[in-house]
Amino acid sequence: MTGKRTTRRDFMRWLGAGAAALALPGCPREPLKEARSPPNVIFVLVDDLGWSDGGCLGSDFYETPNIDRLAREGMRFTDAYAAAAVCSPTRASILTGRYPARLGITDWIRASFQGGKVPPDGKNPTGYEGAAKHRLLCPRNALWMELDEVTIAEALKAEGYTTCHIGKWHLGFDDWYPQRQGFDRNLGGCDYGHPPSYFDPYTNEKHGPIPTLAPRREGEYLTDREADEAVDFITTSKDRPFFLYLSHYAVHTPIQGRPDLVRKYEAKQRGRHKNAAYAAMIESVDSCLGRVLDTLEEQGLAGNTLVVFFSDNGGLKGVTDNAPLRSGKGFPYEGGIREPLIVRWPGVVAPGSQCQTPVISVDFLPTLLEAAGTAPPADRVIDGVSLMPLLRGTGTLEREALFWHFPHYRYNQEVPFSIVRAGDWKLIRRYEGERFELFNLREDLSESDDRSAAEPGRVAELDAMLSDWLARAGARLPKENPSYQGIEKK
Repeated sequence: MTGKRTTRRDFMRWLGAGAAALALPGCPREPLKEARSPPNVIFVLVDDLGWSDGGCLGSDFYETPNIDRLAREGMRFTDAYAAAAVCSPTRASILTGRYPARLGITDWIRASFQGGKVPPDGKNPTGYEGAAKHRLLCPRNALWMELDEVTIAEALKAEGYTTCHIGKWHLGFDDWYPQRQGFDRNLGGCDYGHPPSYFDPYTNEKHGPIPTLAPRREGEYLTDREADEAVDFITTSKDRPFFLYLSHYAVHTPIQGRPDLVRKYEAKQRGRHKNAAYAAMIESVDSCLGRVLDTLEEQGLAGNTLVVFFSDNGGLKGVTDNAPLRSGKGFPYEGGIREPLIVRWPGVVAPGSQCQTPVISVDFLPTLLEAAGTAPPADRVIDGVSLMPLLRGTGTLEREALFWHFPHYRYNQEVPFSIVRAGDWKLIRRYEGERFELFNLREDLSESDDRSAAEPGRVAELDAMLSDWLARAGARLPKENPSYQGIEKK
């Protein structure tokens, strides 16, 4: 492969001046005193937000004063990952602490308007599917997250929390909506992966409005509506512990920003980030976060509220620029899976701190449950580990590697793949075409120097580790397509 190689010096410049002082793999510092227990929990999830899509994240075009504020008041993770390069699998992993491969949700779930429907037997599909133009048959993706999965909301509800979901769900049809998975309130969550429109009544000529969010004021912007609902929930729930899952539809397509903000960015000088409508969408998300943080202050709740800010997969190529990371949403490179992650918890997390330890979305369930003083369910495998040693500054994580599994074709862009990251090394295994790519992420953040030919021993070691994990997770692998007609993928 060719291309400009990102050096360690470049890497540190991108992370910011403070990052160089941190040691790998942990984030050691003097531990802070514990906050009061149990804390309120607010999880802010943005759809398709790229790793550098914010002021504190490296952009000189997008304006995010509230995300920047959260980073000043909390811990920013530089090597945080989504468990998939697309949305539904990551969302399931966040809520359950389990890898997508274990759940059978390895691709984005088709909504009813996209052809998804409950099979006659009422069960999630099994078996394989494929087209004659593809060499491989792929396991059929689930159409919903099973109700016997235990979510963060269910576990916290059992501890006395009131729970609320606002925004995008994308984990199944009506019978699998958030209220069936532990949420007392559901405002906007349905099988849609994106809104028909970002403007009230949230509809377009092809399909109807969001069924779980009644129109309110014609032309109102969806992210502003989500902010209103979040403020209302916090205000009315302040007298008992609460869990708010603020899962924005933004910044997913359709790329529609508020007209006043779009005009603002159209008049602004562009750098590597250029899309004015996308910038407007990011500012609306940032403004929502600001309203949430201000409401916590006004209600006297900020000191005992744990806030998490995260994205479900990488930024969409052609809409944003994920540099110095390679590629974007849907791809196995860092631009598709590495995400912004900020955690604020006054009295526990050191303000303005950064952590370079690799973490992944399955870690949120054990982390948040430990923060609430309870444990994950003991009757199933939980793949994540608690991040509390990193947040408290008391230790490191005991984990050998991180894993990904995407046994599907992504349009005409990508073939089925699996990934393992162990230490600084990352191996991509493809099931069609060139078998392996190997990168040293510490020396080559942009993944421009494939070391697989030069390091066959390391490839074999990581591949064996990956095979072992796939077997333990019960991952379904692609298989040869007997109907393949020899039509090469474009």
